[in-house]
Amino acid sequence: MTISTFSFRNFVVIIFCIGTYTSVNAQKDSSFIKRVQIDTSKQKLNMDGVYNKPFLTMGKMPVAIGGYMEANTQYSVTNGISANGFAFQFQRVSMFLESSFAKNLKFNSEIEYEDGGADIEVEYAFMDMEFNSLLNFRGGIVLNPIGSFNENHDGPRWDFIDRPISSTTIIPSTLSNAGFGFYGKYFLHNWTFAYETYLTNGFDNGIVSNADGQTSLADGNQNPNKFAATNSGLPMFTGKIAIRNRKIGELGISYLTDVYNQWITSDGLIVAPKLSASVFALDYSTSLFNSRLNINTELAKVWVQLPVGTVDNYGSQQEGAFIDIIGTVVKHKMFNWDNAKLDVGFRLEYANYNMGTFSETGGPIIDYIWAIVPAIAFRPVGSTVLRLNYVYSWQSDEAGGNFILGNIPVRTGTLEFGVSTYF
Repeated sequence: MTISTFSFRNFVVIIFCIGTYTSVNAQKDSSFIKRVQIDTSKQKLNMDGVYNKPFLTMGKMPVAIGGYMEANTQYSVTNGISANGFAFQFQRVSMFLESSFAKNLKFNSEIEYEDGGADIEVEYAFMDMEFNSLLNFRGGIVLNPIGSFNENHDGPRWDFIDRPISSTTIIPSTLSNAGFGFYGKYFLHNWTFAYETYLTNGFDNGIVSNADGQTSLADGNQNPNKFAATNSGLPMFTGKIAIRNRKIGELGISYLTDVYNQWITSDGLIVAPKLSASVFALDYSTSLFNSRLNINTELAKVWVQLPVGTVDNYGSQQEGAFIDIIGTVVKHKMFNWDNAKLDVGFRLEYANYNMGTFSETGGPIIDYIWAIVPAIAFRPVGSTVLRLNYVYSWQSDEAGGNFILGNIPVRTGTLEFGVSTYF
């Protein structure tokens, strides 16, 4: 959801006032400001991503603030031609605001500013009511728990500059909606069992009515009114079960389903059949050898009911996956940092946007992208990362202007360098 520049200026004024207030009081009391420092490169439950981040606390105030930023430069060559040369990008800056305003009652939010403030979005803003560890209520703008990346997407957590293709084009990133639900955890020895389940607003007709000319849940997530109403009048269901063992890792199973089209008028007249979009996702993450080797993978499958007469470009089934393997090769004091780390990593990712066949010939439709991404990352502290990536991708049919005929793939190489940090 886009917010006006006036709102952005007001937000800056608020942050300035808070900063001035804390600065004055900090001079009176050196313990007034405390930083809750967390090594966000270490694995925890993915559902804990909204809380597992560093914050600044201010005296006895029940409010904590924080945030992160991402910036990078890149140079791309497609089929031997570099169209844009070097490009410097300020991807985003996000501001966190958390408050434990009463016993077992919390508020948590993130506002994200992209492209230098041109796009301003509320990522999430919810209240938690904690009854016990197994039963907790959450309401507001929530992150839909589908896959692992959607709830654990902060830039400083990752040694890769680009977000996974499957987690941005197969599963929209970042997928959040207004709604309510429950979550909880159960602990047994080295095991943790967790769940989340929500009813929220959902997608709109952009899934099949978009400029991309193909099925796209990401386009169906662009409704500017999604925090106020749902397109179909029916709620989206999202649920996830996660099982984690301290030695083995975390396995997540999640499912999402939604009726996305306007099938009934405001006066109750049915004008079209209900069309649904569903996503099933599996994710797994683990840390080995005292967190020196980290593996994170996610697989997603999409089913979309298409309107009658839809052309072959639009697929009723999609799938995507990625696997990240990160190894720490050096971990000791470097320069002025006592626990600095040097990581090397590798990502393999894939997305198939149309798993169907031609209606006339029965032949397979080809509309895919693959990419491999070697990476080097330097972490002076656990919440800050310098990243050097090389992205090599091949995508079907883009050069010919037709995504489904299976022409020679378009090959692109991109060299990227960037920084991301919590603050």
